[in-house]
Amino acid sequence: MSKSKFKREFPLHMMLLPSVIVVLIYSYGPMLGISMAFQKFIPARGMIGQEWVGFNNFRSLFATPDFVQVVFNTVYMAFFKLAGGIIVPVLFALLLNEVAQVRVKRLFQTLVYLPNFLSWVILSGLMIDLLSPSTGIFNLFITKLGFEAIYFLGDKNWFPITMIVSDIWKGFGFGTVVYLAALTGIDPALYEAARVDGANRWRQTLHITLPGMKGIVVLMSVLSFGNLMNAGFDQIYNLYSPQVYSTGDILDTLVYRLGIQQAQYSVATAIGLFKSVISSVFVVMSYYLADQFAGYRIF
Repeated sequence: MSKSKFKREFPLHMMLLPSVIVVLIYSYGPMLGISMAFQKFIPARGMIGQEWVGFNNFRSLFATPDFVQVVFNTVYMAFFKLAGGIIVPVLFALLLNEVAQVRVKRLFQTLVYLPNFLSWVILSGLMIDLLSPSTGIFNLFITKLGFEAIYFLGDKNWFPITMIVSDIWKGFGFGTVVYLAALTGIDPALYEAARVDGANRWRQTLHITLPGMKGIVVLMSVLSFGNLMNAGFDQIYNLYSPQVYSTGDILDTLVYRLGIQQAQYSVATAIGLFKSVISSVFVVMSYYLADQFAGYRIF
């Protein structure tokens, strides 16, 4: 690197320094505790004098009957959240793109984007009220139609569906903005030529709009694949209860209960390490697929 280039770029690197320090402390620093997954960790002994037990924590973990169900719950909810997080924003962006009035378009864009700024702590309180089996507005509407009230947050069959739908509702506004930006990159001359050839709006969407969005859709899909083991701790922790553990418990909530509430630090660390290894495999696969199908590379 030349001296002039170093002087020009040095302030930019210094601007990144605080963020790098935060990442090192809070993201890479805790990785030193991975050794607890292979120990019978007792806090009173400190980090040095712990008893090493090899893979015993993993053996006991995999032998637990509920562990397989928890992994299934995690992958099941994460998969449908990711799938819905792609399909719904694409459809809404296509519909919003057909709105001719700019003010109306911006109004809807703002309304659907607003929930993305709210934390699950706030939204969970709203959902508990809205989905209440006795006073919730959704169940009042259902009972008015002559059906029985549904306990969305207390029924083990309805809880995963509720988590999936509410997560898609919260986040699809951000995806809509991304896909609307992709739509602006499509050459308007293509639509003009299609109209001259007699193509209606459906044909234009099918043969121009969707192919024009293909690259960003594929890219967002394969990059989201790396989050297949993240089913949303914030959302589920604030909304689940013991009666829905069988279908609502995920790896992150299991780690919290075992590690924080029950002080089983070694087993909780083993679960976290298991999840990290599987997630790393998915991340590598997602970047490989992004390179193959969307031409996206980070190196």
